[in-house]
Amino acid sequence: MQAVKHAEKSSSIPSRTVAKKDRGDRVAPLKTRLWRYRWTYLLILPGLLYLLIFHYIPLLGNIIAFQDYSIYRGFFASNWVGLQNFSDIFSNPDIGYVIWNTVLLSLLQIIFAFPAAIVLSLMLNALIGVRFKRFMQSVLYLPHFLGWVILISIWQQFFGTDGFINHIIALFGIHPINFLTNSDFFRPMLVLQVMWKETGWGTVIFLAALSTIDLNLYEAAVMDGANSWRRLWHITLPGIRSIIFLLLIIRMGSILTTGFEQIILQIQGVDIHVAQTIDIFNFLTGIQGGQWGITAALGLVKMVVGTCLVLLANAVVKRFGEEGLI
Repeated sequence: MQAVKHAEKSSSIPSRTVAKKDRGDRVAPLKTRLWRYRWTYLLILPGLLYLLIFHYIPLLGNIIAFQDYSIYRGFFASNWVGLQNFSDIFSNPDIGYVIWNTVLLSLLQIIFAFPAAIVLSLMLNALIGVRFKRFMQSVLYLPHFLGWVILISIWQQFFGTDGFINHIIALFGIHPINFLTNSDFFRPMLVLQVMWKETGWGTVIFLAALSTIDLNLYEAAVMDGANSWRRLWHITLPGIRSIIFLLLIIRMGSILTTGFEQIILQIQGVDIHVAQTIDIFNFLTGIQGGQWGITAALGLVKMVVGTCLVLLANAVVKRFGEEGLI
């Protein structure tokens, strides 16, 4: 009996030692753990520094929104004005149409440009020839890598007063139209430019999502007699639905942000009541006018509104049974 107890006691010693060693690993000093996983932390370091330098440290600059900031006095010597900058923004007589133009342009891009990437990805996914599919992807991705200066120069060659479209119109005896300076065409032109530039690049995520759909589902649907439209509606779209909602939630955060560079390059000759958005207003009133406090205040408002819209959209998506962003 004593021999059995001794054997049990001896056999339990290694397990206790292992357990004690595991507990020792969990409570190891921070310095030891940092050294043990040093290569992992080294890989994380560049991304961490990027977020810290360009995203978190600049948040301290929001103090300018509550100051009559002077670049000569700096943060600590500038006069404190409280909420005066916010009051100046919303008492400005132009702020009404500025907000309307911004929201309208963002909604037009969501309504037309966002679904265009989905439709294009479905069309590319339906291509059978691998080489032709890759060629088309390369062609469609190309505008994304062009700067707005180049893209708008190309656009002017087509839609300017002496552009290709007006040469075609002139053949029918119609007076040339400068689409780029016509206030009625300004918003549609902006949306079309965004679609041309970003639709091809937007298919990257959707094509990746489409590749994760189980092909057995399509085979089973074909055996059940489902045509291509029913397979699209009942298999393909539900398969990428979570990605669609996720990107929509993210897009809601930038609803008050429109293409500053795109608009500032084309604003000459266009009615300011149609062309001016929050970013343009911020540039003309705040930066060019030297009112840095108003610039920071408007940026802070955009950040708060964008955050609230993301949280609201996330809550609505979760209400409909989707995972959401957070």
